[in-house]
Formats: sequence, C-alpha cells, structure tokens
Amino acid sequence: MKKLCMLLLMLLPASAWAGGWTLDAGNSDINFVSVKKDTVAEVHHFTSLSGSANDESAAVSIDLTSVESGIAIRNERMKSMLFDVAQFATATITADISGVDTAKLKAGDAVAATVPVWLDLHGFKQKLKADVTVVALSDGLLVTSRSPVIVKAADFGLVAGIEALRDAAKLPNIAQSVPVSFHLRFTH
Repeated sequence: MKKLCMLLLMLLPASAWAGGWTLDAGNSDINFVSVKKDTVAEVHHFTSLSGSANDESAAVSIDLTSVESGIAIRNERMKSMLFDVAQFATATITADISGVDTAKLKAGDAVAATVPVWLDLHGFKQKLKADVTVVALSDGLLVTSRSPVIVKAADFGLVAGIEALRDAAKLPNIAQSVPVSFHLRFTH
C-alpha cells in the first residue's frame, strides 16, 4: 500500500543522483481508501515514511505502526489484526530506476510515466505498476500518482486480517482491494 513512493524515485535523472536523494517525509504522504458496508469509504494514511535513491535503484519504507485512520481503536486493530506489526512492522517499495531518462528536466518541468514497483508487504513481494507525474523542483523532485494503484489483499496474505477486522467491527463486509495514492517529495 502504500507503498508507491519508490516510483517517484524511478524518474530521477542519473546526473542528479550523484549525491543521492532523500525522501522529505514531512512533505510526503501515502494514502489508501477502505470501503465497508459496500458504500462507506474512509481515507487512511501513514505518518512515518523514509526513503532514498541513487542512479540505479530507489527504496521507500513505510512504518506500518504509523497507520492513521482517525480512530484510535481502529488504528490498533489494523496494526495487530491486519498488518501484524509484531512480525511485519515495515512495508518496502523498491524500484530499478536505471532505465528511466529524465535528465532533461529543469525546475518546473513535468513528465508522466508508468513505472514498475515492487511492494514487499506482510512477507509477500509483488510487482505493481504506477502511473506517476514527476515535477522537477529547484531542490529536488515531486512525484505524485496520476491514478491510484490498486493493492489486493489476497496478493499479500491480508485476507484473514481483513476478515478479523470485519468480525471485530461487526461489519457485513470490507473490500479486499484498496486504491493507494501518494505525493512524494525528494531532496538532495
């Protein structure tokens, strides 16, 4: 889920990575939307992200203990029942960025791309693709999702966790796929 911070790094020009880039966590976010009872959608996010990139690869880590749903008991249930943070406290997004050419971007320029990313979540690693817009800034890059990335619970062994949440909240259903969006800022 998140999870898609890495793709922004995939679009950094190799010449700009000489010293590497660092995720500006205070100005970055990863959000996902859950749907319960068929029609009730709620936005959640993570408050602790970290990441870096060089000319070959990029990595973003999501501290799953930082999930924020706006309801304390739901945060705790998501940590223990869904993410199982005692065993899987971090999700990691990685990308091979060696083949992306954005060296011509100047501050204010933007480029759209579809990039492959690998999400390592709950002991499972899956390849996803993300449609992104990369904007060159005077001190780094801004990478945003052009469309949400759909993360399927079954691909990451999370179905039992969703069912446990559903039972605990006495809900008829919770969707087993979630759209994830992101806004990531990288600086030197």
